[in-house]
Amino acid sequence: MLGEYTIAGRGAAEIAASVERAVGAGELEPGQLLPPMRELAARLGVNPNTVAAAYRTLRERGVIETAGRRGSRVRPRPATTGREYIRVEVPDGVRDLADGNPDPALLPPLAAAFAAAGEQGDREPVLYGAGPVEPELARIARADLDADGVPDGPVAVTFGSLDAIERVLAVHLKPGDAVAVEDPGWGSVLDLVPALGLRTVPVGVDDEGPLPEDVRQALEAGARALIVTDRAQNPTGAVVGADRARALRAVLGEYPETLLVEDDHGYRIVDQPLHPLAGVTRSWAFVRSVAKAYGPDLRLAVLTGDAATLDRVRGRQRLGPGWVSRLVQRAVVRLWADGSVDAPAVAAAYGRRRDALIRALARRGVQARGASGMNVWIRVPDETGAVARLLHAGWAVAPGARFRMSAPQGIRITVSTLTEEEIEEVADAVASAVGGPGVAGGYV
Repeated sequence: MLGEYTIAGRGAAEIAASVERAVGAGELEPGQLLPPMRELAARLGVNPNTVAAAYRTLRERGVIETAGRRGSRVRPRPATTGREYIRVEVPDGVRDLADGNPDPALLPPLAAAFAAAGEQGDREPVLYGAGPVEPELARIARADLDADGVPDGPVAVTFGSLDAIERVLAVHLKPGDAVAVEDPGWGSVLDLVPALGLRTVPVGVDDEGPLPEDVRQALEAGARALIVTDRAQNPTGAVVGADRARALRAVLGEYPETLLVEDDHGYRIVDQPLHPLAGVTRSWAFVRSVAKAYGPDLRLAVLTGDAATLDRVRGRQRLGPGWVSRLVQRAVVRLWADGSVDAPAVAAAYGRRRDALIRALARRGVQARGASGMNVWIRVPDETGAVARLLHAGWAVAPGARFRMSAPQGIRITVSTLTEEEIEEVADAVASAVGGPGVAGGYV
C-alpha cells in the first residue's frame, strides 16, 4: 500500500506532518492509498481518534482525499502550471495567433502617465502606513461600477484579475470545496482552482455565457462558488446578455450562500453593455483588470464586493504584499483621466477583425464563435491534428486543451493583430486543417 515509506508519529500533528513530508518529497505518489485509520492506529500504537484527526488535517490542507469505504488517497498534484505547457512553440516565419495578447498598436503610451505619477510621488511620497488604494483611482473606478449597475461595495486593488480571484477564493473556501467554472474557460482559472486544493465543476458555455441549467446542477451538487466572465470570455468571446443574466440571477437566488466571482474581462475593449449578476448572493466579488485595454505589464485590477469579503481580502493582502504600487495606481489614474484609450474605437477594431474572420470561415463551411473581445473559438474533431497542420501552413493557434475540461475539442485564434489581407489566408488554412465543409461548430 505504501511501498517503502513508513508513516510515523504519536500525535495527530506528527502523523499529518509525516504524510505531508512524504508527499512533498515524492515518496507517496498521487492516488496512493493510505492505510485505514484503525490499521494505522494499531501500527503506531495510538488511539484511532488520533489518526482520524491527522487525516482530517490532511484533507483540510488538500493533501489527501477520502471516498467513503474506498479509503483515503493522496490527492493529485495541483495543476499549477499544467495548462501553460499546453502551447505551441512558434518557429521563425510562423505567424503567432495563439498568444492571447492585445494589439500593441491599440495600447496607450505610458511614458507621460508614469512621468506625471513620478512627479506626484516626489511631492507626495507614499510611505508605510499609507492607504493601499489611491483615492482618485477608487473614485473613478467606483463611478464606473455604479454606472454599470454593479452593487455598492468597497474598492481594493490587486495584481491583476487572477490575483483577485485567488484571494477571494482563498478567504472563503477550504480545500476540497467545489467551484463551478466555465468550460471552455480561462486556462489560468482552471489551473488555479485545483492549485488551491479546490475541485472544479465544469459548466457549459454558449454565446451568452454559462448555461443556467448547468449552473443549477453544479450548485445542487454542492459547488460552493461560481466564477463567471461577463464579457469577452476567454476563449469563446461569450457575453452575458440581459436575458441570460436574469436566468442566472434566478438560479443564484435559489442558492444565496454561493460565492459569486465575476470577471469583467472585456473592460474597455468591448462595446456590449454589462449585465452584472452581483447582489443576489450573500458573498460576491467583481473584478476589472486594465490588462487588455491599457497593457498587461501594468498588473493592476480593481476589485469590489460585499463588505465582509473585501475586508478579508484586504486583511490578507496587508500580511503579504501590502499594496499594489501607488505609483502604478497614479499612472492608471492619469491614463483614465486623459482618456488615453478610446474604448469604442478599440472595441470596433477588434470587432471588425473578429467578425471578418468568422464570416470568412462561414463561407468555407466552418462555424466559429466570437461574440466579443479578441478571440475566435472553433470546434474541431481533432485539435492536435488541426494545430499541427496549421503550424505547418504557417499559422500558430492555441490548442483547446488549454481551455477545456469536458467540453468538445477546439482551437482558439487571437485576432488582435490580424490584418485584412491575412484573414482570407487564415480562413483557407483553417478550413483545410479542420476538414472544410460539414465541420461541427459551437461548443456546448
